[in-house]
Amino acid sequence: MTGLQPLRGEVERIVAATGGRLRTAANIREAAPFWDAAAAVLLGSDINELPPRGRSPAVLVGLSEDGDRLWQLAAAVGAERVAVLPDAAAWLAEHLSRGRSSPPGGLVLGIVGGCGGAGASTAAVWVASAAAREGVRVLLVDGDPWGGGLELALAAEETAGLRWPDLADASGTIDPRQLADSLPLAGGFPFLSWPGTKERHSGVAHAVVDGVLDAARRGYELVVVDIGRGPETLRTYAWDCDRIIVVVPAMLRAAVATARLLQDLPPVETVLAVRGKRGAPLDAGLIADSVGLPLAGVVPEVRRAAADTELGRLLDTGRQRSVRRFAAQVLDLAPGPGA
Repeated sequence: MTGLQPLRGEVERIVAATGGRLRTAANIREAAPFWDAAAAVLLGSDINELPPRGRSPAVLVGLSEDGDRLWQLAAAVGAERVAVLPDAAAWLAEHLSRGRSSPPGGLVLGIVGGCGGAGASTAAVWVASAAAREGVRVLLVDGDPWGGGLELALAAEETAGLRWPDLADASGTIDPRQLADSLPLAGGFPFLSWPGTKERHSGVAHAVVDGVLDAARRGYELVVVDIGRGPETLRTYAWDCDRIIVVVPAMLRAAVATARLLQDLPPVETVLAVRGKRGAPLDAGLIADSVGLPLAGVVPEVRRAAADTELGRLLDTGRQRSVRRFAAQVLDLAPGPGA
């Protein structure tokens, strides 16, 4: 749905390459009768409203000159994905092809800190570890290229297996079984990390991340993504998540920072996990009310957790009763074995 001829031309070529059939509409009035019957909906960047009771568009498409406005519009209208053309042409073609042929898979659960130092990485490790102990096929994904490498917290930097830079040249559909066989293991579950070294890396393209997470979704029951807080990292990883947990300390400034962060998150189910301790200035319920998110649980303040993270003992810390209780609350959101 778009009134922009250059954008329409780009999309027509992409859909034709996938063997799909495209119906075009210039506005909501023309599109409304076909909206619910469409296998996928592509919404142009010139459209800023949806039909009454219409479902969310699958992909918001725009041109490179639209810039950051595309992401703001996507959040406002409830788009599931964003494609900036022509750079994302190959990704959009792959996405539409997968939508016709791939069955739904597991849950991609993103965990992000509402402010710096909130403990999102710690929570992600604890949740993944707890899920593995419950028999869930789980994958832990490091989504922060500048976080120093989540593998260090697992004491697994020497473990053989692929890291993100090894996948930089991946293209097309990735086989879930091949991905699983290539990943390192720690604590009884696989992980995909950025290297915990001083060597510079050039990162990976958004299309590569999307392909990897699609394969992970098809190969695992639960994919836990430790999302960084930078705008580019949020766009690259958060928009592939089905649900997001925001971790925030029980402090006023942290709550304010979290409220600002919400403006950059995709329109998916989002809940709050408050990191609390005795003597905290604000309680978890008050923080959740002030931020405007449902409370999913309280992240325990574990003694020596920071030191254990530095020493690679975070998995051991995750076996404490308070941590298991928190993880159980979070896993109520996720599927169990055979789900």
